[in-house]
Amino acid sequence: MSGSVKNNVFGSSGVVLAAAGGLSWQDVVTASTVTVEAGKGYWINTTSNACTITLPSSPAVGDQVILGDYARTWDTNAITIDSNGNNFQGDPDTYTVDYDTEGQTINLVYADSTKGWIPTNDIANALTPVAPTTQLGVFAYGYNGSTQVNTKNLVNSSGVIAADVTGVGTARDSVSAATYGGDKGIFAYGSDDGSNLVSNTGVISADVSRVGSARANGAASTFGTSGQAIFAFGSSGKTNLVSNSGVVANDVNLVGTGRNGIAACRFGVGLAIFAFGESSGGSVNTRNLVNTSGVVASDATGAGTARQDLAAAAYGVGLGIFAFGSGMTNIKNLVNNVGVVASNGTGVGTARGTLAATDYGGDKAIFSFGSSHKSNLVSNTGVVAADVSGVGTSRASLAACGYSYSA
Repeated sequence: MSGSVKNNVFGSSGVVLAAAGGLSWQDVVTASTVTVEAGKGYWINTTSNACTITLPSSPAVGDQVILGDYARTWDTNAITIDSNGNNFQGDPDTYTVDYDTEGQTINLVYADSTKGWIPTNDIANALTPVAPTTQLGVFAYGYNGSTQVNTKNLVNSSGVIAADVTGVGTARDSVSAATYGGDKGIFAYGSDDGSNLVSNTGVISADVSRVGSARANGAASTFGTSGQAIFAFGSSGKTNLVSNSGVVANDVNLVGTGRNGIAACRFGVGLAIFAFGESSGGSVNTRNLVNTSGVVASDATGAGTARQDLAAAAYGVGLGIFAFGSGMTNIKNLVNNVGVVASNGTGVGTARGTLAATDYGGDKAIFSFGSSHKSNLVSNTGVVAADVSGVGTSRASLAACGYSYSA
């Protein structure tokens, strides 16, 4: 601190200089962005706009920054903390860290390269950084009417499907796919035994030998709080979990009724749902929820019209959608954030089956390919748009998944 000292216990006066390592408060920040320095405090005024605060890029252990809500308006215009390449509470810089509590003060101290910046006041400690959203998608493999293919088509953050790229692993159909690790994907099983990882730039790797039992016409979804995935159902009564680094685990016996032509997607926080499909008695509307540990629950029934060969994807915040399917239907069924499947919504684009779907753009979804070469975008409120003519080679029995945090 600095200032004048008068009438002190030593009976003299003088000037107190800034102490080494002391905190120096800066002018009030009103801008939409600011880069802060260690050893300083900042009042952030968000009366007129939100503010993104960039922390020091090369902090030392013990470095401290204090941020305060100058006008008690963070509940209206929140602050976002950019940890500038360092971790925040142990999560990487790709996670979103927002503070939106009126009158909040945050004391940040840099711990080490593992945990990074750690908030030390009670209100800030309650914050859980939000994982970034998947921006891009990829459709791959399938059957083009005469042969199995290894074609892939990338989807940009606006839902536009790119032209064919070929030569990606062994050609096959009846495959399943899911996002893992938050920004990567995996295609596995189907009419060939291999699996193929998808990088966060959309590059599909060479074949990896199958782990677990061979199967076709199953489904897969991401789950868990750190980006795991699960493959289940299909022609084998087995489940295989995938770690957030893309390692496929050994078989676990399936819980619930085995069935083909099923679909799956994530919902809620770290949860997943498998639903519909064909069992020995015909098409069903059975659903099975998956918890954050990858445990598949027993059957629950009564979720919309029984059907198979449909597709599913996540959309919005914690929501999912199942649509289309056998009998050339264009039915959709929305899934809320606790896994309840809604009654049928109809009239959504051209009826078709054996298609695939993925999320894209952070909170939207796309259904494409299948028995009719059309695409349908899904808004972040679950509205399915009219048909768009398909891009790339028409094919069925393919799969799709999301990848990349970058748009």
